[in-house]
Amino acid sequence: MESKAMAKTLLYDRHVALDGRMVSFAGWELPVQYAAGPKAEHLAVRAQAGLFDIDHMGQLVVTGPDALPFLQAMLTADIGAIGEGEAGYALLCYADGGVVDDTFVYRLPDRFFIAINASNNEKDTRWLQAHAAGYDVQIVNVSAETYMLALQGPLSAMILAPLCSADISALQHHHAIQATVAGVPGLVSR
Repeated sequence: MESKAMAKTLLYDRHVALDGRMVSFAGWELPVQYAAGPKAEHLAVRAQAGLFDIDHMGQLVVTGPDALPFLQAMLTADIGAIGEGEAGYALLCYADGGVVDDTFVYRLPDRFFIAINASNNEKDTRWLQAHAAGYDVQIVNVSAETYMLALQGPLSAMILAPLCSADISALQHHHAIQATVAGVPGLVSR
């Protein structure tokens, strides 16, 4: 029996070159640790910063005149209470209340961006699309066209600021802004 090839992020070769110990996770081959070991990595992120390749996560964009009422119906959080440029945690549920997935929803001027778990990427997309009837809404999985990185730790803002086109000094938790980072357009969130 043939095994299915593991998906790889665009940084896979870099992880290998840095001696990342690669493991299988939700159909992806991802680094679980590097030569310094998990304790040293943990302490470095707690004291300074660490860059995490989280591109295996699913990424959805929801647009259209009914995007807000649709997401209000599909997610447990009050999406209407999330202001433009803000983000919030929400569960995507089955009709009986069981959890399809947990998500993080960003409200942007012209769309909603939803980060979903890698193992549920296709399932979540299908679930939302299957329930879109009656709503003037478009649901697009942009996972293949976008890239997600997480810079975490107390020095993150200081490291990111000179690379970012926007002033991120006042960016609060659960807020996001559209900016270019190292010349690449993107969404910067905290």
